[in-house]
Amino acid sequence: MAVEIRLSAAEVARVRLAVSPLAETVLGVRAALGIGGHEVHRPWVRNAELALAGESELPLLRTLLEGCLPSFLFPVPQERLPTFDAELTGLRATDPAYVEAQCAAALGPRAGELPGPTLLLERVAGALTRCYARLVAPHWGRMRAVLEADLGQRAVALVDGGVEGLFTQLHRDVVWREGELVVHGRRRPGAVWTVEAGGHGLVLMPSVFGWPDVIVDYSPRTAASIRYPASGVGLLWEQPRATSAGLTAVLGRTRAALLAELGEPLSTPDLAARLGVTASAVSQHLGALRDAGLVTTRRTGRTAVHLRTRTGAALTAKPSD
Repeated sequence: MAVEIRLSAAEVARVRLAVSPLAETVLGVRAALGIGGHEVHRPWVRNAELALAGESELPLLRTLLEGCLPSFLFPVPQERLPTFDAELTGLRATDPAYVEAQCAAALGPRAGELPGPTLLLERVAGALTRCYARLVAPHWGRMRAVLEADLGQRAVALVDGGVEGLFTQLHRDVVWREGELVVHGRRRPGAVWTVEAGGHGLVLMPSVFGWPDVIVDYSPRTAASIRYPASGVGLLWEQPRATSAGLTAVLGRTRAALLAELGEPLSTPDLAARLGVTASAVSQHLGALRDAGLVTTRRTGRTAVHLRTRTGAALTAKPSD
């Protein structure tokens, strides 16, 4: 099914970018249940399956997530980088009538098996709180680094190419036509669903657990939204390379890890994504390593690329190298 999102000139001016830890939790639970997700997440899923084993609300979550996803589970973030708790407060405040209508639209007759909307919201909010703590929070630093790096990449695309340049780079299934954004689905070819932004604009959100698909809210209450695959997800679950225990003791874990990664030229966002720390933290550590003569930095256009020096390489070399 193709989805057409109609945007007026005023709504195009309200296009913004955001990250949603609540949505990542919902989609992560779905992947852990074996309903969605991609093989790239297999290392994470293996541990997530064990962490979910004792969750009392698994039958309820499975019912909600195994088919079309009810829109009430994906409130649009009000900020660029909201906290999970802030988003959960918004979820709890959802109009029960909207919850009921969304469950009916997504689940059909099976919606009758669910508790009433007020109790449903409370049970889902409690379950997602526990799932976030068990499944997402331990990895949120790395996930957030990947998502923030993607936001930076999209912001540059917007500056360089305007809204059209931003849309063009999102995903091969996303096509911009003057005043209309079309997301091509791979099921039910020929069918078209129209979404009106209702004067609220459009929010674009990179996603880890939605990767590699594009997810569109068919029934937005406020702004229309698209969740697209974040760049760099393929590196997210890689284990950090081993570093010398002695070097780590002297430099600290993050600086030793930076040196280990910089056997190849990498940008600050790349390093942040690999190490699961913020770009600002990477910049501070790189500054110290540069001052010590262990790292060199070259700027290509707007991108700074870093590489360890011969001294830095000598420090990270194994005795057999």
